[in-house]
This record gives sequence, C-alpha cells and structure tokens, in this order.
Amino acid sequence: MERLKNTLVDRNIKPTYQRLAILRYIYDNRIHPTVDMIYDDLLRKIPTISKTTIYNTLEMYIKKGLVAPIVITGTETRYDTSEGSHHHFVCERCNRIIDVEMKCSLGGRRSVNGHLIKEIHCYLEGVCRDCLSAEEQEKND
Repeated sequence: MERLKNTLVDRNIKPTYQRLAILRYIYDNRIHPTVDMIYDDLLRKIPTISKTTIYNTLEMYIKKGLVAPIVITGTETRYDTSEGSHHHFVCERCNRIIDVEMKCSLGGRRSVNGHLIKEIHCYLEGVCRDCLSAEEQEKND
C-alpha cells in the first residue's frame, strides 16, 4: 500500500483512502475491469463509495498516466495499468481480456508514412486456452 501511496504522491495526487483502493483494485485484479466491476467489488469494503468517485478517479489516473482505458468491443470501457507496452487478446466465449506480449511490426517507430504515432493499440480475438481446454474436456467426458 505504501508503494501505491508513493505513486500517487509522485504524481501530485492526494492519496485518499478511496483513490488508493481504486488503484489497488486495478493493480491487484489484472482483469481489465469496468467501472461497474470496480464499484461492485469496492462497495463491499467501502459502502460510501460512488460510481462518480470511481469515474472521476479513473479520469485523473488516465491524465496522470497511471491507467489506460481500453475500448475493444465498442460497448464498454475497461481499465488497465499502463505498465509497459502490450497487446490484448479478447476471448469470444468468456469475454476475458488477456494481456499478450508480442512484438509489433512498427517497433519503436515514432511515425509511419509521415504520420506522427502517439499510441498503438492492437487486440486479437479468438478463443482463450481456458475455454479451449474446457471444450476439449467436454468432448472427452
């Protein structure tokens, strides 16, 4: 918790209990949660927390580079730690979003065809290994 507190202080964010709880949730639950997921889980521990607090805190974290919004399906925003460059795999069966380490063909380039690159987002879609394994298990039963 002290590390998270220092992370907030280093970015000139007052480390309130709710802000720390939200950041800790995202770091401890690498499930790329939605606001509703964060709210539902934190409400049990912090009955006074509101969705507005979560939205406002996440917006601040995005501006300060602590978290990154992920919009893959176009219907919901998920949140990810902004630690290191990585891509995402979306399982079409269980809807999980899984971090994937792979090389991007653009490498560390800052531009392509004269266009300035600020961000690169890549996602893959298919069936995750857990769902494939469960499917194989059902076939064998």
